[in-house]
Amino acid sequence: MNVKEEIRTQITGALAGAKFPIKTPEELLAAFPMGAATTCRAGDVEMTAGEAGTLLTPEDFPFTSPGQVADTILSRAGM
Repeated sequence: MNVKEEIRTQITGALAGAKFPIKTPEELLAAFPMGAATTCRAGDVEMTAGEAGTLLTPEDFPFTSPGQVADTILSRAGM
């Protein structure tokens, strides 16, 4: 599994129990197990949910699935 796939798996796993749709950045951060401090790591890449949240815009919401969140974050991060 490459770094992108590993980070995607970690994001979707962290949000597996979240209630969707998620309509705001605050709801998204609250959905992560450790809030903004939730950290994904793969290879040389480390990203917290708080850092990932800075890549999102109001137009990204609402999110309807963990995969949509992961794909949007990874795209904005250039992965």
